[in-house]
Amino acid sequence: MAFVSLTDVQANALVVAPNALFSTQAHQLVALAARHAVPTLYWRREFTQAGGLMSYGSNLADALHTIGVYSARILKGEKPGDLPVQQPTKFELVVNVKAAKAIGLAIPESFLARADEVIE
Repeated sequence: MAFVSLTDVQANALVVAPNALFSTQAHQLVALAARHAVPTLYWRREFTQAGGLMSYGSNLADALHTIGVYSARILKGEKPGDLPVQQPTKFELVVNVKAAKAIGLAIPESFLARADEVIE
């Protein structure tokens, strides 16, 4: 229903923000975006790997590594409150050219050159 509304209001694109519900519905969101030909930007590469147009966000593997390091520090006796708050420092742009072609979107080579990964 939301994608039909996007078409009705002639939205040019959609940004899917981080959300636990959206994480569990990645394939459904990607399929709906493709069915309604709505260019969509996701926050995790898994959406793009599932056929979504593009994603820009932090690297999940890096975040999990940081969690492991912090867990080890806590298990060795450091107090969690003494550990500094960390934010992601590595962000990645993933573009799915096949998805772009499917919705009739041409992505400039200069933009693709900036991507960390291009899915053909």
